[in-house]
Amino acid sequence: MAGRKGADVDARLAALTERYNLSAGKKGQLACLLGLLTTDRLAPTSITSVSATLDDHLADSLAALDIDAVRHATAALDLGSGAGLPGLPLAIAMPRTRFTLLEGSGRKCAFLERAVSGCGVPNAEVVHARAESFVDGLERYELVTARAVAALPVTLEYAAPLLRVGGTLVAWRGRRDSEAEAMARAAAEALGLGVPEIVAVHPYAGAENRHLYLTSKVLGTPSRFPRRPGMAAKRPLGSRHPSAQHPSDRLQR
Repeated sequence: MAGRKGADVDARLAALTERYNLSAGKKGQLACLLGLLTTDRLAPTSITSVSATLDDHLADSLAALDIDAVRHATAALDLGSGAGLPGLPLAIAMPRTRFTLLEGSGRKCAFLERAVSGCGVPNAEVVHARAESFVDGLERYELVTARAVAALPVTLEYAAPLLRVGGTLVAWRGRRDSEAEAMARAAAEALGLGVPEIVAVHPYAGAENRHLYLTSKVLGTPSRFPRRPGMAAKRPLGSRHPSAQHPSDRLQR
């Protein structure tokens, strides 16, 4: 049984790499990451099934390769990287792009360091810091990715100061919610971000309610941002309910 399961996983990894025209070497790196996510007892993820990890973590992360702004970026930051999702799969797929995996938890950073080293991802760097305190990253990145980080207005406030003018935030979302999107539009305007584009994606067969929220930085971020740590979540821009989080903001790690 184990052999048949292994062959099935190998075939699905091959199909995933073929979908995005990735090399056999990158397939091996993705297999390494899949192994760490499912066997490392300190992996910061709630999903332990190999099949579900392949779909909900690896395939879901790589769905962003369909976006021009992602493929063409040379400097990218993965916000609140956690288990390295989507940053590590994208870094494997995009070896010419330099990725910063930004994470505020030391325990999660330790896992990220093991994954970067063990799976041979030299274009990924782990930085232990909160987004609001990462002054070395201000206006540095062409691309910021965010998956299961926070409510949309909070994610936008974390990302905007780190983007260059012309850079793009790509946030992974679940089911669409008109109220959450309205709050995000108000937050985007306050932060110098443009009108968002929301793209439905289908990372694997049977995937439902998967969207990428794209917004580009069109103006410099106002000097009052970033606010001090904790304020974005405590008093979200565009919200009358300071601690509100919509069901569409919740994705599994």
